[in-house]
Amino acid sequence: MSQKAYITTPIYYVNDVPHIGHAYTTIIADTMARYYRLKGYETFFLTGTDEHGQKIEEAAKSRGKTPQAYADEISGKFRALWDEFEISYDKFIRTTDAEHKAGVQKAFQVMFDKGDIYKGEYEGHYCVSCETFFTDTQLVDEDKCPDCGKLTRLVKEESYFFKLSKYQEDLIKWYNSDEKCVLPKGKKNEVISFVKQGLRDLSITRTSFDWGVKLPSSMNDDKHVMYVWLDALLNYTTALGYGGDEKNMEFWPATMHLVGKDILRFHAIYWPAFLMSLGLALPKHVAAHGWWTRNGEKMSKSKGNVVNPKEVADAYGLENFRYFMLREVPFGQDGDFSQKALMDRINSDLGNELGNLLNRIIGMSGKYSNGVVNSKDVNTFHESELDAVEEILKNVENNLLELQTNRYLEELWKVLSIANQAITVHEPWVKIKEGKVEQALALVALVSNILARVSVLLHPIMPKTTTTIAKALGFEINTASYDKLVVRKTLLEEFTIEKVPPLFPRIEEPLMEQSAPVVEAIPTKTGKKEPKVESIITIEQFFETSLKIGTIVEANILEGSDRLLKLSVDLGEGILRQIVAGIREYYTPEALVNTQVCVVANLKPATIKGLLSEGMLLAAKDKEGLCLIRPENPRKNGASIG
Repeated sequence: MSQKAYITTPIYYVNDVPHIGHAYTTIIADTMARYYRLKGYETFFLTGTDEHGQKIEEAAKSRGKTPQAYADEISGKFRALWDEFEISYDKFIRTTDAEHKAGVQKAFQVMFDKGDIYKGEYEGHYCVSCETFFTDTQLVDEDKCPDCGKLTRLVKEESYFFKLSKYQEDLIKWYNSDEKCVLPKGKKNEVISFVKQGLRDLSITRTSFDWGVKLPSSMNDDKHVMYVWLDALLNYTTALGYGGDEKNMEFWPATMHLVGKDILRFHAIYWPAFLMSLGLALPKHVAAHGWWTRNGEKMSKSKGNVVNPKEVADAYGLENFRYFMLREVPFGQDGDFSQKALMDRINSDLGNELGNLLNRIIGMSGKYSNGVVNSKDVNTFHESELDAVEEILKNVENNLLELQTNRYLEELWKVLSIANQAITVHEPWVKIKEGKVEQALALVALVSNILARVSVLLHPIMPKTTTTIAKALGFEINTASYDKLVVRKTLLEEFTIEKVPPLFPRIEEPLMEQSAPVVEAIPTKTGKKEPKVESIITIEQFFETSLKIGTIVEANILEGSDRLLKLSVDLGEGILRQIVAGIREYYTPEALVNTQVCVVANLKPATIKGLLSEGMLLAAKDKEGLCLIRPENPRKNGASIG
């Protein structure tokens, strides 16, 4: 019987369209599914959408739609994006699927018959946004939700309860018996601390709205619908057929449940308790990742800084985006998205170290052996490099199994560094001149083999890129080549290298429109509104701006404009900068010549009224007018500010 792997994303709530956090979770899950398939595992990869609950019912009503029509629309956007991103899911589940509802109703009946569900009355605070109940002591000021900060609603209604408290000690035993059942370790400790404070029985039905899964008909209690988290969590079993034909239940238990840190409590406490009640095996790993910010700032629609994953992939390439997401941040920690960081990864990691290595192999093999590469002398001349590669790779896959994708990629890039360094040290071009052809060709073969092994291991993250590299090196990436190159460490047979275009063209300028700072008026204690600048930058971001002292050598009125002056500014560069400035209302050309100003020197050139402007003057402006910012005492042209 073949080994099996079951990988899941959370099912995404259809209250909004996909964002970068959804993409991050899904790309990690896709990477793990591709990895297990590469190793020869029979793999089932699940994703989908969560479509029930009061929040969806109210969102649909506010848009003049039925809940089903609204859910169809948003769910369709998720599925369309994952298809465009070539996410290799085996099933896309929706909680509005008839098969899912039947499975949830069966599970409810099983838990009720076992005595784990009882009827009572619930009174407490409910957050519609988080679909979560809270006690008085858990709330923050003015009855606000401790998770999202929104006002809760006081709810008093008849409810069925799940005996969560019954499973408190069993949960603790599970955490203690399996070191990696919850990843990363810090998140697991948070879960254990929460459980040890004491678990209360969980309200699992509602009567105040109708958009949800009804109770089993045998209960004769149609006014109740199931609490959205009971309904949603059971998708991981109903997707495999629980409550129906159960044809895929052989994949249970889940190898990996991937979730965001905000829903870890539901997946690491409620979910295993439900499974214990149902008599089903617990998942092998529940893994929680962090959130993404943009340029150090929390994303929000009001700030206009939400990252659209499709926009990034369209601009920079999907596989480059996948690499960046998995390399940039340690799993479990919050990550920051910026175009500069993405460009650096593409130009440095991918372009200089990976793409350039393939280009060098193509160039050298073409010159030295008409593109023919043979590994027969690699062991003779390069045993030390092969040993160094083995030392790095012997434990590298453990990083991936624990979802430390950044560490996994760092280790693979160390291997690429061995290959690049070998070319520098052994100088095959010199050996060709000295007549040491065998040694030169052995070096080319060494680098080819290193690149081949890295390509196989990189394949789950960048499948198309690595397929291109493998084709150039005369092999296919599949389970057989994984076994040959990674497991058995066999070298490539003789092949003729195939030329391919550069994989990672250098990116010089941002390819997406930069988000502008947002100024928001906020109430003061007096009730008046004052502007609050919401865009915060780091000291590193500040120092990316080049501010310099310059002297205005020439100033002229720009014909056809009553606002602009054309300036020639000396920044000590040996040539004059042309800067078009909107200061004519406040300064005459004569008053500016031979005076010093402060210039933003590394601003992207712009065309203004048909003229190239190569910088910007710093100025202050208020109701009194505009005033240029100048050095207190004369300074050398080009002197830095800051």
